[in-house]
Amino acid sequence: MWLRNRAGTEPVTARSPLRARRILSLVALVVGMAAAVLFAVLAANTGAEVWRWEAAIAAVVAVVAAADLALLRRRR
Repeated sequence: MWLRNRAGTEPVTARSPLRARRILSLVALVVGMAAAVLFAVLAANTGAEVWRWEAAIAAVVAVVAAADLALLRRRR
């Protein structure tokens, strides 16, 4: 049997971390979108440049999380 001739150190019952990755991506998507909206509102109200950068960074986090979720859906 092929399991007896394993060369690696991984356990026989190893499981994929895709479920945890999906949960983390969902959390990052929700938090990133909420933060982007909050920072955009603060940028509009105060006019400070720092809030625009914060909104852009949060939007990038949300986009990366959405791309990761799309990749996970494709692998499923």
